[in-house]
Amino acid sequence: MNELATKYDPSEVEDKWYKYWMEHDLFKSVPDEREPYTIVIPPPNVTGVLHMGHMLNNTIQDILIRRARMEGKNALWVPGTDHASIATEAKVVNKLAQEGIKKTDLTRDEFLVHAWEWTHKHGGIILEQLKKLGASCDWSRTAFTMDEKRSESVLKVFVDLFNKGLIYRGVRMVNWDPVALTALSDEEVIYKEEHSKLFYLKYKVEGDEGKYIVVATTRPETILGDTAVCVNPNDERYQWLKGKKVIVPLVGRSIPIIMDEYVEMEFGTGCLKVTPAHDVNDYMLGEKYNLPTIDIFNDNGTISEAGEMYVGKDRFDVRKEITVDLEKANLLEKVEDYNNKVGYSERTNVVIEPKLSMQWFMKMDNITIPALDAVMNDDIKFFPPKFKNTYRHWMTNIKDWCISRQLWWGHRIPAYFLPEGGYVVAETAEKALELAKAKTGNNSLTAADLRQDEDCLDTWFSSWLWPISLFDGIIDPDNEEIKYYYPSSDLVTGPDIIFFWVARMIIAGYEYKQDMPFKNVYFTGIVRDKKGRKMSKSLGNSPDPLELIERYGADGVRMGLMLAAPAGNDILYDDSLCEQGRNFNNKIWNAFRLVKGWEVSETIEQPESSKIAIEWFDSVLNSTAIEVKDLMSKFRLSEALMSVYKLFWDEYSSWYLEMIKPGYQQPIDAATYSATLSFFDSLLRLLHPFMPFITEELWQHIQERKDGESIMYAKIPESGHVNSEIIETINIAKEIIAGVRTVRLQKNIPNRDSLELQVIGTFSNPNSAVITKLANLSAITNVIDKDATAASFLVGTTEFCVPLGNNINVEEELKKQEGELKYLQGFLKSIEAKLGNERFVNNAPAAVVEGERKKQADAESKINTLQESIDRLKKM
Repeated sequence: MNELATKYDPSEVEDKWYKYWMEHDLFKSVPDEREPYTIVIPPPNVTGVLHMGHMLNNTIQDILIRRARMEGKNALWVPGTDHASIATEAKVVNKLAQEGIKKTDLTRDEFLVHAWEWTHKHGGIILEQLKKLGASCDWSRTAFTMDEKRSESVLKVFVDLFNKGLIYRGVRMVNWDPVALTALSDEEVIYKEEHSKLFYLKYKVEGDEGKYIVVATTRPETILGDTAVCVNPNDERYQWLKGKKVIVPLVGRSIPIIMDEYVEMEFGTGCLKVTPAHDVNDYMLGEKYNLPTIDIFNDNGTISEAGEMYVGKDRFDVRKEITVDLEKANLLEKVEDYNNKVGYSERTNVVIEPKLSMQWFMKMDNITIPALDAVMNDDIKFFPPKFKNTYRHWMTNIKDWCISRQLWWGHRIPAYFLPEGGYVVAETAEKALELAKAKTGNNSLTAADLRQDEDCLDTWFSSWLWPISLFDGIIDPDNEEIKYYYPSSDLVTGPDIIFFWVARMIIAGYEYKQDMPFKNVYFTGIVRDKKGRKMSKSLGNSPDPLELIERYGADGVRMGLMLAAPAGNDILYDDSLCEQGRNFNNKIWNAFRLVKGWEVSETIEQPESSKIAIEWFDSVLNSTAIEVKDLMSKFRLSEALMSVYKLFWDEYSSWYLEMIKPGYQQPIDAATYSATLSFFDSLLRLLHPFMPFITEELWQHIQERKDGESIMYAKIPESGHVNSEIIETINIAKEIIAGVRTVRLQKNIPNRDSLELQVIGTFSNPNSAVITKLANLSAITNVIDKDATAASFLVGTTEFCVPLGNNINVEEELKKQEGELKYLQGFLKSIEAKLGNERFVNNAPAAVVEGERKKQADAESKINTLQESIDRLKKM
C-alpha cells in the first residue's frame, strides 16, 4: 500500500475502492450452504434521480447488508428500477411535445419506441448515483419491472387471478386524473384540506308556482349532471315534497325527489343533489333508484356535449361562470366559506374527478386475510410497531383495486375482445386465439380478428410481485434461487407506500408462495429541513445529494443522515450533520496516522499503565459490540452508530491512546503497539457498515493484504469477555484525572509541571499507574490532614487534594473562596426555607422533595470543605 496522505481526501479513496469491490465481484451472491440474508431494493422510478429520501433509505439498506456479510451470511441486495407508468409516460409526452410531436399523432407501437429510447437513456441514472453512495448491490442481478422475466410474471399472475374469479371488468366509479388521462386507485389520491365555498342553489318545485327548495353544493358546475334531489324521509321539513319533481337551475331539466335515510338532515339544507356520474355516493343512490347517469365531463376535465351548456370549457372556469349566471337568474340564494377535503392525483397534483368508467378490478376481500394475520400476529414485524395500526385500518377497510390505467407505457392487459362480443384472457396472442376458437366454436378465427385491450396495468401490479419475480418464483416456482433467497430478510421503505406496496407484496407472498415475502419491515422517516418542512424542489430546501457527497464525502453524508435517523421518525436535516460526519472521518484518519507513526521497540518492557489500558479497552470494546448487536437487532441503527462513534472518539482516541502513548520521541513497546492496531482493526470492522470507504482504506493499511481481500468479508467483532470491575475503576480514575486537570486549568498550571495528589483517608485504585501518567503526578499519597494550599475536589465521597505550594496567590485565592462560600450559604438558606415550608413538603412529589434534600446535603458538604480551606489559608 502507498503511504497515507496527511489529510483524508474522500475523492481519492471512494472511487478507488468501489472500483476494487466491483472488479472482484465482492457484492455478488449465489446460493450456497451459508445462511442467506436478502434485501430487495424498493425499485426507484426509472424517471428518477437521487434525492435525500433515496439517500436515507439506501444508506440503511447498505448498513444492513454490509453487517450481514460481516456476520458470515450470504448477503444479497438486489437492485432494480420501476417503469412508473404515469410518471414515465408524462416525461415522454413532454419530450415529444418539445419536438413538435403529439402522442395522438402516433400509433401505440410508435409511441413505445420513443418510451423505450427514453428509458434506455435515463433509466440507469439513479442506480449509477447509488454507487457513489457506496451501495453494495449485486449489480449483475439488476432488474426492471418491464424486463422480459418480470413482464412474463405479471401477465401470468393476471391470467391466474382472472381464472380464479378475482379479476373482473365493469363500469364503476373511479378516480379520474384529467391530466394523465387515466383512472387511479384510491391509494393514489391525496386528500388536502382546502378553503372552499358552499353554494346554496334554488331548485323550483314543478307545478307549485313560486315554491322552491335550496340545495347546498361545493361544485355548482355538476348541476349539469343532476338526475334527482334526495331528502331524508324522516325530515319533517320536506314531507310535502313526496312524489314531486324539481327543476335543475339554469338547465331546466325536471328531476324527481327521492327519499333515503342516507341524507344527513343536519348537513347544509338537508337536500342533496344527486349526480350519479360524478360522485361515488350519488352513484350508489343512482343504482338503488334506477336513476339515469349523465357524464358531463370529457376525459380532460372540460364539459362534454352531454352537459349541454358551457361545452368545451374547463370545469373550474365553468364553476366561476355558472356562479355568475345563477346569480343573474336569481337562482343563487347565498355563498358561504367552507373547509373541506379535496382529492388530488398523487402523480400530477391536479384535482381528481370521480367518473364512471369501464375498468378492470381485483377483488381484495378474501385474498387479504393471511396478509393481515401475518402482521397482526408479528410473523412479519414492523419497526416501529406503531405502523401496525395503520396497516390494520387499511386492510380491514379495503376496497377492490382498480388495476387498469389508460396509458400505453406499462404491461398491456392480456384481454382480447372477440368479433361477436365478449373476450378471452391469455398470456399471449397465440393462447388467446386458441381460447377464442374454443369459446366461439369458430376455427376460422385468426389473430387479426382479435383486438387486445388498449389499457395497461397499474404500475403496482408489477411491483407487488417484486420479492418473488426477482427470483423467477412466478414462472418457475420451485427453482433453486427462490427456495434459497425467499422469503427475504428485511424490507426498508417509507410509510407512505405501506398500502401501495408493502401490504400488496405481503398479499402476493401468501397467494403465490404461501409464505411471507420478508421477515421485518423498517419504516424510515421523512427527511425534512431544520425548520421541519418536507424537502421539495419548489421550496428550494432539498440539497443535491451528489453535491453533498462531493463536499463531505459519502461516509460523511451517510453518517450525518444516520445520526439523525431514528426508525419511523422524521429526520431534521442540516448540513452540520454532514460536517460532523466529515469531522469524524478526519478524527479516524488522524488517529490512524498517529498510531502508524510511532516507532516500535521489541526490547522495551510494557508499562503498567499500558497493560491496564489494554485490559480496560478490550472490555469496553466487547461491551459496545454486545450493545451494537442488540441495537441492530431492534433496528435502532442511529443509536448503534452513536455507540460506535462514542467508543472511537471518547474511549479510544481521548482515553486509550492517551494511556498508551509513548513519551515525546520515545518508542512504544511491541506488545502495546500490536494490541493498539488490533483494536483499531476491530473499530474499523464495527464502523464499516456505516462508513465503508474510509474503513476499507485504513483496514488495507493495517497490514499487507492479498488481492481481492476486503474488510467487507472480515468478521464483525463478536462479544467477548467484559470485565465490569475494570470499567468501573477506570471510570473513577477518569473522574480523578479530570479533577486534577480542572485544578491545572483554574490555577494556570502547565501540563508539563508534575503535581502531587493527596487523598484524604484511605483510598486505593488498581489503576494508579494510569492516573499518574495522564494527570502527570509525582506521587499519590494518603493523608489525614490536607495541605493548607491544596485545591480539593470530590470523586464520590472521597476527597482529593492538589497541594499548590508556590502555584497559589494566597490573597487572591482567599478572596475567591470567600465569594464562593457566600454564594453557597445563600443558596443553602433558600433550600432550607423551601424544605421548612410544610405545604411544599406535603404536596410536592416525593422525588422533587428528595431532590431538594440532596441539594441541601451537597451544599452543606461544599460549605464545610470551603470553610476548612479558608481557615487554612488564613493561617498561612
